[in-house]
Amino acid sequence: MSNQKTTVIIADDHPILLKGLHAFLSDLGLDIVGTANEGQSAIDQIIKFKPQLAILDMEMPNKTGLEIASDCKKLQLTTKVILLTLHKELYLYHQAKELNLSGYILKEFALDDLSKAISIVLDGGQFFSEKIFEGMKRNKFESDENPLTPSEVKILRLIAGGLSTKDIANKLFISERTVDKHRSNMIVKLQLEKKHNSLLIWAQKNREIID
Repeated sequence: MSNQKTTVIIADDHPILLKGLHAFLSDLGLDIVGTANEGQSAIDQIIKFKPQLAILDMEMPNKTGLEIASDCKKLQLTTKVILLTLHKELYLYHQAKELNLSGYILKEFALDDLSKAISIVLDGGQFFSEKIFEGMKRNKFESDENPLTPSEVKILRLIAGGLSTKDIANKLFISERTVDKHRSNMIVKLQLEKKHNSLLIWAQKNREIID
């Protein structure tokens, strides 16, 4: 890498966190070309300065970190986006993957993870806080937000295997209506779109968790 400093834009709606992030990145030798405390200003600055890196809070007024990442993708900007978040939800990780995000870091580990993440990301890699997965593997589905029942997990496995509602009903000796009820419950709990194949897609993406 040349001696030129890496340019970065940072955004967070908490002034103290923004200040801390600024100091931390300056110490790492990064050139902070812009700071923002809400999403619209963050994307405007990314478009204007085209920094190599944008480190953004996931939840900000006007535009979330995910929306900004989505804008960057649509506008084909080369800025690499790292999101900082308080949340360990699996669906956020998948959204992040789909948006081609470079990194997704849990705030409580931000200082440990950030310097590592930055060097990996600038090298063209992706970095996701390990704790995101740790929580998911350990709890499987027993998180407080969306505890799937054992029978729902069983149905999810069959859905992942490509079985229809009718097949699942026959196999588990329950009515198709019961299977459908489980399906709609799971869609709500996993915060998926209410589309017929959303559970199948989710189940196939997350096989390692439901197996």
